[in-house]
Amino acid sequence: MSENWIDRFPGLAALAPDIRDTLVNESAIVSVPKGTRIFGPGQSPENLLLLLDGAVRVHQTSEQGREIVLYRVAAGESCVLTTACMLAHEDYSAEGHADTDVRAVAIPRRVFDDLVSRSIPFRNFVFAAYSQRITDLFHVIEEIAFQRLDIRLAQRLRVLAGDKDEVRTTHQDLAVELGSAREVISRQLQEFQRRGWISQSRGRIELLDSAAIAGLAEAA
Repeated sequence: MSENWIDRFPGLAALAPDIRDTLVNESAIVSVPKGTRIFGPGQSPENLLLLLDGAVRVHQTSEQGREIVLYRVAAGESCVLTTACMLAHEDYSAEGHADTDVRAVAIPRRVFDDLVSRSIPFRNFVFAAYSQRITDLFHVIEEIAFQRLDIRLAQRLRVLAGDKDEVRTTHQDLAVELGSAREVISRQLQEFQRRGWISQSRGRIELLDSAAIAGLAEAA
């Protein structure tokens, strides 16, 4: 590969030259179109992906069909579920989809196993990313278990709106993001609308009172 991708991952800067060469020569840059199912339950990971561009959504579906987003992998990051499955030699228990067009470095399992065993900097890189993502997952669990849904919904609307007063999304997508049911999200949005904070149309939510929504979002 001609692209000097290692420098895009600060944790790999301390790799010895021979380890660096092995990693570059034995890996490949892959492209995945938006919407692709990258992995799913029952599949065994064959590569650790380090994202160069794009975003991957990792989510889980219950037996009743409800989905929840566990986390997203952004450029400069790796997937903790893939790391865990490769370390434990287990199959995936959740799904990963490309939220956007994705470019990533694919590190084969045999290379991953070899470098984890013989390179302390590479091992530190793997476990540092793993530790950070586990902390993020505990934060998600804490939010779902203990934080009011109206506050979490207001926070999500602010994130999706950015510097605009409009959000392009569906009630189902919000339910997946927040680990709730679509009907519950719809009732909460109707309450926001009753208060005059938002207006709704198909696939679109307009923020009529951004200050009120911000105030609720900051009430946590």
